[in-house]
Amino acid sequence: MNKYEINIYEQISRNIKKYRNEAGITQAELAEKVGVSHEFIRRNESKKGKKSFSVDTLWKISVALDISPGLLFEINMDELVQQ
Repeated sequence: MNKYEINIYEQISRNIKKYRNEAGITQAELAEKVGVSHEFIRRNESKKGKKSFSVDTLWKISVALDISPGLLFEINMDELVQQ
């Protein structure tokens, strides 16, 4: 797999979950901070859920997680190859 074949929505979803877990907050807590429903966060973190988020929402998620927005776009090629 090369970097152009990556589903960026899936990658962002994995990163949201990763950084949320590192922050030690629940999906419900993140949803409340961002101003979206718990279902929205759950669906976007799910491997099977339909992913849809705006740049504005990604910004709010990064602020809520106290991370740089660029980290949500981070790609770990080693992790992808193992999947």
